[in-house]
Amino acid sequence: MSRGAPKPPPPHKLTFATNSVRNTTFAEDNNKFYYEIVTRFWHPHLTKINKYDYEARVVNCVAEIDDQPQRDVKVRFNTPDAEGEWMRACDFVRNDGTAVGGTFAQGDGTEYRWKTHNRYLQLIKSDDDEEVPVAEYHPHKRHFGVWRMSQRAFLEVKPEASAALDRIIVSYLLMERRRRQTKIRVKLETN
Repeated sequence: MSRGAPKPPPPHKLTFATNSVRNTTFAEDNNKFYYEIVTRFWHPHLTKINKYDYEARVVNCVAEIDDQPQRDVKVRFNTPDAEGEWMRACDFVRNDGTAVGGTFAQGDGTEYRWKTHNRYLQLIKSDDDEEVPVAEYHPHKRHFGVWRMSQRAFLEVKPEASAALDRIIVSYLLMERRRRQTKIRVKLETN
């Protein structure tokens, strides 16, 4: 009896602690990947993305989002040794002409594109004609639609995209903020 191709590794399931895009955590059950998104009340326009490495017992601020009123949103990626240069968020995630969606590149040149599918965000490789998602947002579920949560929201990331996880999380936060602002703006315009 011959064996087929080995089974691909399962995707990483990063569960959200809250439904906020300013103060939450994204964590895998085994804490292999653990990100804290925090906006302090004394810096209400600066969101830090901290990555915890439990094996090394180190916390690194991998990125920051600066969202000052009446100014362009800015992003910077940090290394453990130094802070990065600020860039406009629209230069990091280029708008693709839709209300919600955009394209960004990983350091190795791989381009990814966020798009909406059934009102929720999916990430695909820009050169993939089949548009198979490499990361996908799954919303929270409630008991009978209104009571306590029966399932927390999570971001499912395939292993081949885990090298770009820092950039995926930052771009997800930017896209989700844009999606929520667009949703609010549409509600206000229809009233």
